[in-house]
Amino acid sequence: MKSEAQTASSGGRARLRELTEDLQRLEAKLRRGGGADKIERQHKQGKLTARERVSLLLDPDSYMQEIGLFVAYDEYKGAAPAAGVVTVLGKVDNREVVVVANDATVKAGSWWPETIKKILRAQEIAMRSRVPIIYLVDSAGVNLPYQDGVFPGQYGASRIFYYNSIMRRYLNVPQIAAVMGPCIAGGAYLPALSDFIVMVEGTSFMGLGGANLVKGATGQTIDNETLGGARTHTELSGVAHFRAANDEACVAKLREFISELPAKREAAASISESADSARPATDAYDILPENHRQPYSVRELLKTILDDGHLDEFQADFAKEMIVGHARIRGIQVGLLANNRGMTRDAGGGQPKFGGIIYTDSAEKCAYFIDTCNRHRTPLLFVQDVSGFMVGAEAEHSGIIRAGARFVEAMATAIVPKIVLTINHASGAGYYAMAGQGFDPDFIFTWPSGRMGVMEGESAVQALFGTQLESLKREGREPDEALKAEMEKVREDYENQLDAKYAAARGFVDAVILPENTRDALELALLTTLNFRGPHLGQFVLPAPPPD
Repeated sequence: MKSEAQTASSGGRARLRELTEDLQRLEAKLRRGGGADKIERQHKQGKLTARERVSLLLDPDSYMQEIGLFVAYDEYKGAAPAAGVVTVLGKVDNREVVVVANDATVKAGSWWPETIKKILRAQEIAMRSRVPIIYLVDSAGVNLPYQDGVFPGQYGASRIFYYNSIMRRYLNVPQIAAVMGPCIAGGAYLPALSDFIVMVEGTSFMGLGGANLVKGATGQTIDNETLGGARTHTELSGVAHFRAANDEACVAKLREFISELPAKREAAASISESADSARPATDAYDILPENHRQPYSVRELLKTILDDGHLDEFQADFAKEMIVGHARIRGIQVGLLANNRGMTRDAGGGQPKFGGIIYTDSAEKCAYFIDTCNRHRTPLLFVQDVSGFMVGAEAEHSGIIRAGARFVEAMATAIVPKIVLTINHASGAGYYAMAGQGFDPDFIFTWPSGRMGVMEGESAVQALFGTQLESLKREGREPDEALKAEMEKVREDYENQLDAKYAAARGFVDAVILPENTRDALELALLTTLNFRGPHLGQFVLPAPPPD
């Protein structure tokens, strides 16, 4: 017979593997964009697709992390895969870059409300880490039926051009634009506010209005090529700086621009020789239990991520429900904070502690460790499996509110890069303290098993129906079918909202990554953040003004 541990192990593989395979099927569908017929149409026009352009641009065989692939996948009846724009973190000439590529196979690359969200997120990554950003423009402009979610508002389309301007004037972030299709109306300001503009002969157009709008507004008859094609803007208007014969030549020019940039500054963090992890990444499928509520060894899980599986643990014997210490990922030193699932007990006795819960002493331990890493300029990696802060009389009397606030403040004000990886739960105020999205971590990733929400479905049922159920129990009655159906609907709604894909669809995480890609994703994210030695706070930090 199988032992309990073996049963949990095989069950864990089934659970995480099933979530992973479901994720991969959806990823493959989304990466097809508008479908085979739209891709073929793009090719017949002499154009590469957005993903083909990105693949050609990035260094061969280098790891590429797509940001926001799942955004809007469950909206608009599936008509907006990836919100019509590919946003990517990768390397060009061995230099970290951000790429934004309109997907013309999806509604002619037009802008949905979520398209704006993705472009802004890509720009924020470039601004915070001071890495070059490359725009591959091929868009018909605003998706007019949804213009009320695109045009107005503080975070409407205009903020793209605000970020363009801040990067150009104050942050010195290289911005390079390739117009590889239409670029119409306000969207033309995106390349116009870039450092270099390349246009492709015969397929690109840039103008505040197309030929049809010009005829309607002025009565003038003119074709788009004459109005705003590559030769017009390189020979006549001077708006563009270079023209290329085709997409391949255009991408080659972009790579040349990147190769000409000044060398990166040396990173502030300690970087040494890379080492393999102590356990294969695929062991994570065995370590994570079938039931997400069950304990597992987070130390064994960390061995699939950390170089040599080594963790120089800080205060290992104190507040054991939180594991903190120094480690390396591909040679890059990080300060690691991880929730320790399972039951622990302090050396002095007392009640056992539940792993995944943050107590007063563990909050103080984490705050002190974060402050120390911040002083030493060590990036922070938060490995989340957190259910919240402890509640109850003992916790309140121990000062949990003050200790929790200290934890949150230390995390929020740390100026070093912060990266989040959610393994299982990301719940309650514990999610906030472990560098939740509202605190602007540089990157936030989740495994397919990640569950983000205020509480679990069963807890929500108790919160919403507990009084009613207690009343029925006192009367010796059972819930009727209508009440059971209502409770089940709440459970289902919460389970749906706790799914990692749900969070990714709304931009609550940058990407859902697989265990086997985790070290690659974390290495690329860390290298990107280390381009900037200044404070990593908010979307960007302006340089200090000259003295009066």
